[in-house]
Amino acid sequence: MEQLSLFDMPDGAAPLSAPLADRLRPQKLEDYIGQEHLLGNGKILRQMLAQDLIASMIFWGPPGVGKTTLARIIAGQTKSRFINFSAVTSGIKEIKEIMKQAEENRCYGIRTLVFVDEIHRFNKAQQDAFLPYVEKGSITLIGATTENPSFEINAALLSRCKVFVLKSLTEKDLTLLLTHALEDKRGFGSMNIHMASDILPAIASFSNGDARIALNTLEMAVLNGEICPDGSLSITGDTLEQCLGKKSLLYDKKGEEHYNLISALHKSMRNCDPDAAVYWLSRMLEAGEDPLFIARRLIRFASEDIGLADSQALPLAVAAYQACHFNGMPECNLNLAQAVIYLSLAPRSNAVYAAYEKAKKDALDMLSEPVPLVIRNAPTSLMSDLQYGKGYVYAHDAAEKMARMTCLPENLKDRRYYLPTEEGAEKTWKERLEKSRQFRLGASPEDT
Repeated sequence: MEQLSLFDMPDGAAPLSAPLADRLRPQKLEDYIGQEHLLGNGKILRQMLAQDLIASMIFWGPPGVGKTTLARIIAGQTKSRFINFSAVTSGIKEIKEIMKQAEENRCYGIRTLVFVDEIHRFNKAQQDAFLPYVEKGSITLIGATTENPSFEINAALLSRCKVFVLKSLTEKDLTLLLTHALEDKRGFGSMNIHMASDILPAIASFSNGDARIALNTLEMAVLNGEICPDGSLSITGDTLEQCLGKKSLLYDKKGEEHYNLISALHKSMRNCDPDAAVYWLSRMLEAGEDPLFIARRLIRFASEDIGLADSQALPLAVAAYQACHFNGMPECNLNLAQAVIYLSLAPRSNAVYAAYEKAKKDALDMLSEPVPLVIRNAPTSLMSDLQYGKGYVYAHDAAEKMARMTCLPENLKDRRYYLPTEEGAEKTWKERLEKSRQFRLGASPEDT
């Protein structure tokens, strides 16, 4: 637990012996990089700060996006005493001690901002200990979490806090941050450093939106740079490769190679070639690709190329995404490999994809087609008088569990979007669909 008064710190700056990420921690909102959706001009959090209307809040986002830094800036701007809690090391006793001190400070007009890192690690009793003080306004609570607060934070506490979602920093944000580190005297501004133009973008790409990783990587590269005869420092691609432990410079996650490789993976799976698919998967993962990006593409593939031919493909792809989220690299490499092999060997059908594309075209070309009266809702007597819902049959009440109603607009009543194949389980869906269509066209149940 750390208790700091910002008034007792001349700059709020870390000593030069501290890690680069601490030395460069912004002290003012103007120096903060990222989260434009919250802090840009006219955005909600910036307006709250400008009007000094800060309430208790939860910052939800991945590591290294500036949750702690933003809390410190808010404390400084609102002239509050900043108290940093760790949910790992602090208990109810420490909470009560700080709350007592906060109550006393409030009597003297001193506001207290309590920052709880990893608040999801607090148990229910610990979280409940904050409740009375948040309600009374004794403290402003800012909790930081990498987990969904809807599941990890008590409903009573969550209802008293505003949740702000912080996003991973973009490669542009990280490149700007790294450039600043090279220019700022708190960083390496006093050093003469030479490096190729692609070094900083490569570090930004490797860091996956995490500012701490980006700055730590840059610091490692500088510490391992080659000292030139004139006293300057040279950082080459080889230097960075040694620091990263992989050939990340060979793979630009925003360039042509990125799209070439994901295309190779997708088309290898589509062609039922698990050997090629696993090879392209490993090429991307070992070069530093975000496993969640690959997992998202697998989810798309499961519906686009397999669909109902194997209804387990989509749940498996979603499970692979969740495994990547839980495990991270390198542990999730096998989760992705399992999904890639399964999807490569599953039955193929693009009928779901084709159905949506055809329906989308009609939807865009015929935007004003009215909903048939029979399937309109009739919550008022006027709507009933206008025959909304007249003739509607609740399918579950029918012996066949379906009714002879036309649910498409009149001009589209003969359209057929979903045309299932004979592949895998889709053959069964095709038979069921044909019976359904024939029944709705008037055939008797025995005929279908």
